[in-house]
Amino acid sequence: MNDKIRPTHLDRRATVYLRQSTLKQVHEHRESTARQYALRERAIELGWPAERVDVIDEDLGQSGSSAEQRRGFQRLAEDVTHGRVGAIYALEVSRLARSSADWHRLLELCGLADVVIVDEQAVYCPRDFNDRLLLGLKGTMSEAEQYWMRLRLEGGRLSKARRGELYFVPASGYEWDPVISRFRLDPDEQVQRAIRLVFERFRLDGSAYAVARYFARHGLTLPARDVPSRELRWGPPRQTLIGSILHNPIYAGAYVYGRYEERLGLVDGQLRRRKATLPQPAWPICLRDHHPAYISWDEFMANQKKLYENRTSCLTALDRRGAAREGHALLQGLVLCGRCGHRMNTHSCGPRRRAVYQCHAKLRPGLCWSVPARAIDQAVVALCLDVVKPPEIELALAVVREAERQGSEVDRQWALRLERARYEAQLAERRYKAIDPDHRVVARTLEREWNDTLTELERLEGEYHRVRRREKIDLTEEDRARLLALAKDLPTVWNAATTTHAERKTLLRMLVREVTVSPIEVPARQTRVQLLWQTGAVSDFTVPRKDKYTAQATPKGTLALLRDLYATKNKGDGEIAAELNRRGLHTGLNRPWNVAAVRRVRYDVGLYRPSPKSRRPPDRSAEGLYSVHAVAARIGVKPGMIRFWARTGVLDPVTHGGPGRPHWFKLDGATVTRLQAYAAQSARRRITGAEDRGLGQQGDEPATPSPDVLSEPPQPRRARQRTR
Repeated sequence: MNDKIRPTHLDRRATVYLRQSTLKQVHEHRESTARQYALRERAIELGWPAERVDVIDEDLGQSGSSAEQRRGFQRLAEDVTHGRVGAIYALEVSRLARSSADWHRLLELCGLADVVIVDEQAVYCPRDFNDRLLLGLKGTMSEAEQYWMRLRLEGGRLSKARRGELYFVPASGYEWDPVISRFRLDPDEQVQRAIRLVFERFRLDGSAYAVARYFARHGLTLPARDVPSRELRWGPPRQTLIGSILHNPIYAGAYVYGRYEERLGLVDGQLRRRKATLPQPAWPICLRDHHPAYISWDEFMANQKKLYENRTSCLTALDRRGAAREGHALLQGLVLCGRCGHRMNTHSCGPRRRAVYQCHAKLRPGLCWSVPARAIDQAVVALCLDVVKPPEIELALAVVREAERQGSEVDRQWALRLERARYEAQLAERRYKAIDPDHRVVARTLEREWNDTLTELERLEGEYHRVRRREKIDLTEEDRARLLALAKDLPTVWNAATTTHAERKTLLRMLVREVTVSPIEVPARQTRVQLLWQTGAVSDFTVPRKDKYTAQATPKGTLALLRDLYATKNKGDGEIAAELNRRGLHTGLNRPWNVAAVRRVRYDVGLYRPSPKSRRPPDRSAEGLYSVHAVAARIGVKPGMIRFWARTGVLDPVTHGGPGRPHWFKLDGATVTRLQAYAAQSARRRITGAEDRGLGQQGDEPATPSPDVLSEPPQPRRARQRTR
């Protein structure tokens, strides 16, 4: 027995600690594992009974660079702390720890608990200064050895990666060719077409979410490679999967090594490994034109810029345009502030979610200024529709060809998917027929698999027919004729109910690069709009800026057309609503017209025909008195104002009306002059109050009305134009 092993050590247990860095070493380097298990016999030879020798082999396949994931090492340290261990057996110091911090912590515990450390060559006592010095040197050399090994392995890996021959799991759409040490396109035609369709839809839609929505609407799936099994599996078109495809440079024919970097950091007081994405200039190895590509390198870089611009969820993304999303603000992401030059964001306010462009300048505290979006959007859209007049015949034919091409691409994807499902069904059938039918143990399983594949094939065929009917993949002659007609009438397509706001925004971005808006206060409240086209030309115009009391009133042009249709052409409310909707005109609340909306606006502006059953009194009675309508015509106001004056005592009727009885008034020159002056004074006060409200605050919020305006009797509701 060694003289360093005393009875106090033998009274406690001996622990044999086993560790190998990877499971591959455990499987292939069996001699090392056998040598470590043999240390149990060495413990018995040194005096420990066999029943008092423990073997800890939980850490086989675990790296010694850290003690965090090694449960066996943690249990060993706990046993040493509680004085249950008298000796630790290990093949060498590196088996216990490759980290100086973990190693010296274990030495400190062994020194305090009087635990000896034993390897194949010697016995060490941590309480002895010379042994502790030797163990410390061995631990330092073990850590340095790990660094040297990692350095040599990383150097070899980098050397191979610089030649583009280092293997890593290929992305979906590619396979690794071991003969030439290069990536090659996946021979599966369905995989190739699915990947190409992702990039094609991103060119058209401009966002990963829109691509995922297109795949989901047409019932298409996407391939994804499972990293552990390295198998290609088909699944739903997730937005994260499409984003990884768009961000991966392998599809541009580039071999890239080092896009990610693992870093150690403290998370909740513990060391954690985090994967950080490096920017493109920091990639250590990037070999262009290394293998066949799905897109060019220039298109890949343009996609990265577009994806970067689409990110508007963080505070650093205030000056980015963002993707074309749903919402009423058609210039979302394109508007710049004419005061400070920053990009204005979109805000919805009020119970009706009215769109407003706001500027939150970084150099100015609070809000710089804001402006309603609707008037500016309408002016820009009208200018674009007026300017854009492409050749009708060529455009119509191009639209038809593009629709047929997209339909054929979706149909081809479904054809390949069904072909794969039929192959799986035929394969399951051949497996079932190849087995002995009397061997029912296996035949039942194969029969069930065959039935499952047939059921899946039937489900896919039914879904395929539903998609064809819903999306109209095959264009009929009627569909082609309709497309030709719509291609010649861009305003009709723009105002169609089936055209989404996102599609309108995408069309605008093809024409418009930026829009700068600036407030003008004098001589009138206006907004200056400077439109920069994609060609570099600039259009400069102004848009009247209304306050919140008139911002949602019926537009003057729409009101004039409604008057003409009702009074001149004698149209009904339903016909008027249909005509206004056909021309793409909306109400003051930006809604489609209906019969009720037309009737409300008519009544507000006094457009109505007397009912045949109505018994309106004559303008003059037999005694020479005037009716309400006659007084209103004489003074130049509405009948509702005369009734209001009668209620408030401004004008006393000679005969008070009641249910079924009209008011009668006596007019003379003095009364007419007094009422006309009163009406003119009230009109001036209303105009002055509106101007005070408009100039009282910055932006579009009106100031508080003056006391003069508040002292004026409120106007009757029928006398004001409602905002419908």
